[in-house]
Amino acid sequence: MVTIILLSTFICIAGGVMAIYWLLFRPVSATAQRLSDLDEGRAGVVAPSIEVSGMETLAARLAEPINKLVPPSAASAKKLQRELMQAGYRSPSAPAIYRVTQLFSMLFFPTLVLLVWTAMAYSLNEALLPALFAFGAGFLLPRFILNRLIASRKLRITWGLADALDLMVITMEAGLGLNAAMLRVCEELRPVHPDISKEFELANLEIRVGRERSEALRNLADRTGVEDLNSLVGMLIQADRFGTSIARAVRVYSDSLRTKRRQRAEQAAQKAAFKLLLPLGALLFPTMFIVILGPALLNISDMLGGGGGVTF
Repeated sequence: MVTIILLSTFICIAGGVMAIYWLLFRPVSATAQRLSDLDEGRAGVVAPSIEVSGMETLAARLAEPINKLVPPSAASAKKLQRELMQAGYRSPSAPAIYRVTQLFSMLFFPTLVLLVWTAMAYSLNEALLPALFAFGAGFLLPRFILNRLIASRKLRITWGLADALDLMVITMEAGLGLNAAMLRVCEELRPVHPDISKEFELANLEIRVGRERSEALRNLADRTGVEDLNSLVGMLIQADRFGTSIARAVRVYSDSLRTKRRQRAEQAAQKAAFKLLLPLGALLFPTMFIVILGPALLNISDMLGGGGGVTF
């Protein structure tokens, strides 16, 4: 039995390694190679080529049979692409990497549970329920990590938006236009708030290549998913459409955003006292009770047992 298990494990590992090697280094047909050369030539004329890492290439090749077997709907693919962009991953192969990672975790955790059960000489029937839990955990873990990354990036952008607007007000009142002010904000805030600096830079690049300012600003709001930035974009579009002073509108919004930021800080400080109750009740109070009431309980137990009491 042990020999069969070892032989099966070796065959599975060898097959997996060969499959990965074939996906990475499989020969390309002459037609595909010629089309790839034409695309690279055009890309070299229009824009500098983008280097693709080996992980992205592997994920893209692994995602091809997965997409053929379980093709994602257009709505779900678009939603996943937007969520990955809000998390900071803008690569075209990011959805493929996510799906491959999710599939790998769904297969890896149950396999790990089965191997542990086999190594501990337990019955495989008893490992069915833990394997199902491991399968569910492998399905939910990438989604949980993605949601945490999105929430963390949104929080960083929210906290850095007030500083960006203050700097934008100063630059616009000094005589710069909106595009030049956004570019200046990108340069100044890159070491402090790299997320919002990168988003402003992408919006400025979209405007420079010929896209309308309103469309570039809406794309900025969609890429971040931050409510405050969405409100700012709506205000900028309205101010640009009706010809009002953008600097004055940004100053008013900056003041309101600064007030909202202070209120959020006060709210977080008020929540801190309530959040401390659980660790205090679970860790500190039992220890205090043991230290304070422990000697008294020992004396009472000795007195009831006829030991005469112990003095502390």
